[in-house]
Amino acid sequence: MKEIIEKHIAEHQAVFGELTNLIPQIEGVASTLVDALKNGQTIFWCGNGGSASDSQHLAGELVGRYQGDRRPLKSIALNADSAVMTCIVNDYGYEYIFSRQVEGLGEKGDVLIGITTSGNSQNVLNAFNVANDKGLKTVGLLGKGGGQAASLVHQSVIIPSDTTARIQEMHITIGHILCDLIEEGLNLKA
Repeated sequence: MKEIIEKHIAEHQAVFGELTNLIPQIEGVASTLVDALKNGQTIFWCGNGGSASDSQHLAGELVGRYQGDRRPLKSIALNADSAVMTCIVNDYGYEYIFSRQVEGLGEKGDVLIGITTSGNSQNVLNAFNVANDKGLKTVGLLGKGGGQAASLVHQSVIIPSDTTARIQEMHITIGHILCDLIEEGLNLKA
């Protein structure tokens, strides 16, 4: 057991240490999000599995609060409405669960953040394509080299790892950093 625990900690620390190399990308994404929110736009999130949980978590941090009391910010996790998702899956197919919502809800200037450890989740790729067609800004929180998503998004943060757990751990860390930078950039810190 101890060896397994030590292995996980060592892997986490190694990938975490690489985040300093991603500071320019993180700053760029934060600026995009701050600008969109300043202009009254919405930040949409989507992902599958653990990335779906991260999408809901981070949307909650923005609508609710991250650190101090402040006004709610416009943010929606596209994987949070089970009735909408199951309707789309039933009528169109799983690969359209996010793109249909972006098509219906997204407006020019909004931001779609897709979280995918592989960069190859078809439903996220479809959402990026629709978002790009509609004039949304697209951001990928990716891993494993970025996959197909890297070429579809305006901005990306690609975690230098092939291990899903490590990628997810870095995605939530970056998500929290983005929330902090948003509150700072909007002068909402208490």
